[in-house]
Amino acid sequence: MGNVGPVTDSVDDLLDAAVARAVRETGAAVAMLYVLPPGSPTLRLAVLAGVPQEMADPWLRVPLSAPMPVADAVKDRHLVWLGSQEELARSYPRPALVLPYRFALAAAPVLAGTEALGGLVLLWPGSHPPQLAPRERAAVHDCCGEAARVLHEAREKGRPVGAGAGPRVLPPVTTAPSARAEAVAAADFVARLPGGCCTLDTHGRITYLTDAGAALVGKPADELVGTLPWESLRWLADPHFEDQYRGAMISREPMSFTALRPPDQWLSFCLYPDASGISVYITPVAAPHSPTPPTAAAAPPSTPGRAVALYQLMHLAATLTEAVGIRDVVELISEQFVPAFRIQAFAVMTAAEGRLRIDGHRGFTAELMECFEGAPLSSHAPVAHVLTTGVPAFYRTFDAFKRTFEPATLQQDLAAWAFLPLLASGRPVGTLVLGYERTRPFEPEERALLTSIAGLIAQALDRARLFDTKEQLAHSLQAHLLPHTLPAIDGLDVAARYLPATRGMGIGGDFYDVIRLDATTAAAAIGDVQGHNVKAAVLMGQVRTAVHASAGAPPAEVLERTNRLLTDLDPGLFTSCLYVHLDLAGHRALLATAGHPPPLLRRPGGQTEVLRLPPGLLLGIDRAARYPTTEIPLPPGAALALYTDGLVEVPGTDLDASTAALAGQFARGTGRSMDALADSLVRYAQHATPGSDDIALLLIEALGKEHG
Repeated sequence: MGNVGPVTDSVDDLLDAAVARAVRETGAAVAMLYVLPPGSPTLRLAVLAGVPQEMADPWLRVPLSAPMPVADAVKDRHLVWLGSQEELARSYPRPALVLPYRFALAAAPVLAGTEALGGLVLLWPGSHPPQLAPRERAAVHDCCGEAARVLHEAREKGRPVGAGAGPRVLPPVTTAPSARAEAVAAADFVARLPGGCCTLDTHGRITYLTDAGAALVGKPADELVGTLPWESLRWLADPHFEDQYRGAMISREPMSFTALRPPDQWLSFCLYPDASGISVYITPVAAPHSPTPPTAAAAPPSTPGRAVALYQLMHLAATLTEAVGIRDVVELISEQFVPAFRIQAFAVMTAAEGRLRIDGHRGFTAELMECFEGAPLSSHAPVAHVLTTGVPAFYRTFDAFKRTFEPATLQQDLAAWAFLPLLASGRPVGTLVLGYERTRPFEPEERALLTSIAGLIAQALDRARLFDTKEQLAHSLQAHLLPHTLPAIDGLDVAARYLPATRGMGIGGDFYDVIRLDATTAAAAIGDVQGHNVKAAVLMGQVRTAVHASAGAPPAEVLERTNRLLTDLDPGLFTSCLYVHLDLAGHRALLATAGHPPPLLRRPGGQTEVLRLPPGLLLGIDRAARYPTTEIPLPPGAALALYTDGLVEVPGTDLDASTAALAGQFARGTGRSMDALADSLVRYAQHATPGSDDIALLLIEALGKEHG
């Protein structure tokens, strides 16, 4: 155990060096290196350069399913380049909404072979050309390669790298004078300039202020150095001013604004950024005709600052629009809201049959959650009171909370608590519980912000509950329409799998069936009804029933009968179908297709081919359609793979090539049971296809007499 520290430090140093090199060789203003822990669906920010961590808080964790450049780069295993803010807004509206600044962006996967270990994001100033230069592309490739080598070696040693409490923030590259004499000369030069000057570090804090600058802003330099100007100068307490600093840091372009120093002195602030901070030039100006933006002499904003809060609020609002189920909402709160607002624990609770129900929580002890779970809404617990009344409750100290709720002693590491009603369309749908490790004043501005966030979460939760209800109904419907089990048939080894689409309602028209006809014959069918809704599922049930009822007749007749039924029903949806008659005694199979993807045949020796059957029209188009029948030998050891198009359709890939790749996977399964091979093909599909369509898979192997 003694070497764990040095090994970890060495890995961190190597990753930091790779990121620093990428910044140096590409001229990027910001760099973010993500790692993907083994088995995790979420990228975690490990190394950050160019901006303070609070600017990266919304993206400390990025689910691979999120519509974000780095997630797409890692999933699709290619570099994503966005040469302008317009391109970003067109392809990724959520980050563009939160970062309305000029910059160019590249996101690249960190790969060891085909395995994704993480991702790299680089941002350049808005003046960057619209194309990525070859040397920049090469530097990105080299950085990703070095990071992949380090991460892979760490995994091989049994110490995979995962982001800890937060990313490591690399120090900025400074251009300080090499000698004291030069520093004094530079200070003298600045002092002679008309107007005032100051410098801000990357966090926005004042690090230097000339006497002229102090006179213009009306406060001594020693009172301002080390502070944030929009907090120490009340008349700069407007989100617009802080936003100018953020824009300068991210875009690396000059920014400027005017502000009124009471009672009547207008000042111009020009911001000149680089990697180490911002130089600010302050000059008096004449009063503008229509002051923009409006100024305020209100009290300094709570932490986080108002611009930061608005930034986080906008990001959360954009993110929550993508939440589908209740689990998604809870995960987004955990991944985005909690780290951004320095919250140590949270819980989302709703009501069910007059009692509290915990939909998700992080950071709270199991013992405390047991006190809430199932508690009646009539209880005096703060959660129940807030849920029933819709009035929030804030406890600035642990003692204040303990006086109200005795079980609070089960979580003594939290000093302040907030209970926020989750209101959707004016009615309470739940309570959001927040816990902080330090006492907190909960100023009116912060209370208003938290209440706004709770409102966004409530709306997302309400939509998510509706979606979950519909999805549960859909899955229940589909479960009753597909076979619960496949019949055991002497002489056959069969296995089936159904994989719903990863996007959408989770219900579709894919179906399969295996039918025992008599002691020596059986039938198999697979099909796909157009659409992904309840109507498609209902039609699928009708098609499967029609095929089942006609089974035993010649394949052409089975499809013709089913086609006439669908044409008479006129459902407005078309259906593909493949029907197979299995003659076990004669070791042969008869097949007919209605526009369905071609089956795969694996011969006893392992040779596998795609069966190009004579085409037939989709079911439900032409009542008089005919369906040619094909006979193939099916000796012991031969196997058939029937599947729907979700298993082979990949955007940008030739369908024949995808089908040939599937045939290769099927061939490599020689000697394995159909059940094990079905699992293997499903894993292959999850990696190879985008998951935008349902997948049905039916495998059939003819067995020898010794298996009978």
